[in-house]
Amino acid sequence: MSVWEVAAIILAGLAAGTINTIVGSGTLITFPTLLFFGYAPVSANISNSLGLVPGGVTGAWGYRHELRTLGPMLRRLAPASLVGSVIGALLLLWLPPEAFETIVPVLIALALLLVVLGPRLSAWATRHHAERITPGRWLVLILGILVAGIYGGYFGAAQGVLLLGLMSILLPLGLQQINGIKNVLGMIVNFVAAMVFLIVDPSQVDWTIVLLIGIGSVAGGVLGARVGRSMPPVLLRTVIVVVGLVAIAYLLLT
Repeated sequence: MSVWEVAAIILAGLAAGTINTIVGSGTLITFPTLLFFGYAPVSANISNSLGLVPGGVTGAWGYRHELRTLGPMLRRLAPASLVGSVIGALLLLWLPPEAFETIVPVLIALALLLVVLGPRLSAWATRHHAERITPGRWLVLILGILVAGIYGGYFGAAQGVLLLGLMSILLPLGLQQINGIKNVLGMIVNFVAAMVFLIVDPSQVDWTIVLLIGIGSVAGGVLGARVGRSMPPVLLRTVIVVVGLVAIAYLLLT
């Protein structure tokens, strides 16, 4: 492995860790980078998931202040992410990519629509439910997080966009708090999927790639938390939409 390749993969991990913490979709940087250097797609995807776990930890820690009062909510939502990530990881190992990837651009487009309409829909939900999350909303939220977990365990790009779009409508919280929840759930999905890969098919893991992306993603998680927490909601939503559109374009053109 050349010095150029090492530097490029570390920088890709840094960018991915930053973007994942702010929005999500960091995989759209690391995954194509690994393909460019000739790594097999499935091995690259699995090694990438493992490498991004440390960045997820630092990103979630960076939002600890926004999460101080949200422990009970996280305990209710985390199991859906955990179960979904196991299913998604097994799908990646057992099914051809075409079986799932065809619906990915549609899911991301729907998520962007939810993010754009989120403030109006959240205001409507607040007027009708007086800040109370009804059982029906809890059910829709948990099912949506389960689906996002399946998607995240399978590929992961724009999982954060899906979570932000879903929660911005169904949760009576500020966008920064929602982003903090997103970081914790995304970290759970990456970690659990990585454990599934290690248990079921460890031969697919390239530990050099894991180490290089991990080094970059740790720094990226810290940087992303600082940048994301300082962004006003309008700017943050704009970044979410831009990244989501890039994700759609990438998935449709590759």
